[in-house]
Amino acid sequence: MSETVSISTLDGDGHFAAWCARPAGPPRAAIVVIQEIFGVNAAIRRKCDRLAADGYLALAPDLFWRLEPGVELDPDIEVEFQRALALMGRFDQDQGVADIEATIRHARRELGVPKVGVVGYCLGGRLAYMVAARTDADASVGYYAVGIPDRLREKHAIANPLMLHLAGADHFVDAEAQAAMHAGLDDHPKVTLHDYPGEDHGFAIESGRRRSEAAAALADSRTAAFFAEHLR
Repeated sequence: MSETVSISTLDGDGHFAAWCARPAGPPRAAIVVIQEIFGVNAAIRRKCDRLAADGYLALAPDLFWRLEPGVELDPDIEVEFQRALALMGRFDQDQGVADIEATIRHARRELGVPKVGVVGYCLGGRLAYMVAARTDADASVGYYAVGIPDRLREKHAIANPLMLHLAGADHFVDAEAQAAMHAGLDDHPKVTLHDYPGEDHGFAIESGRRRSEAAAALADSRTAAFFAEHLR
């Protein structure tokens, strides 16, 4: 069953919507699905529905709600892609992390699910890293996260497991940035990095031109095993 739920901000001064997909039975755990720059669109909702089918309660918060509530954009349509980039430029990432933390608390306190993980894509991958460093999420996964090298100073605060999937031919995260991620994180006891040579940004999207079936299947299988281990 899927529905839209309302979540209170950490300071209690506002509310934002989140897509909520519930499993058929008691949830194994909860997973917060962090959007790309395209909002909580059909692809993100499908990610939630897949997690629910695997027994998780999935929540996808609308992180652009302060800019434009209910954004749903298609990355394969150029004008919508450009609109997404503009929204990204105005987005307050620190505030976004706070809204994700509020979603984690909502899962635990309001929905009664004590174990909560996060998984994010693109912008969401970067936010998943920040969430791992700044919150008590039980496990975090980031796909083709952007801008991690300038956040490596926060790595000391990562206390729970984090997995990052790197697209080897990512045109938003170049080879130098990926090398910096490996240099900064390979020896971190809580962090695991996986490389996907030749794959570009967005390879695990649910549909569209960016999807790469084999790489998506491999990355998603690793994510599933990671959550099965750390959200017990």
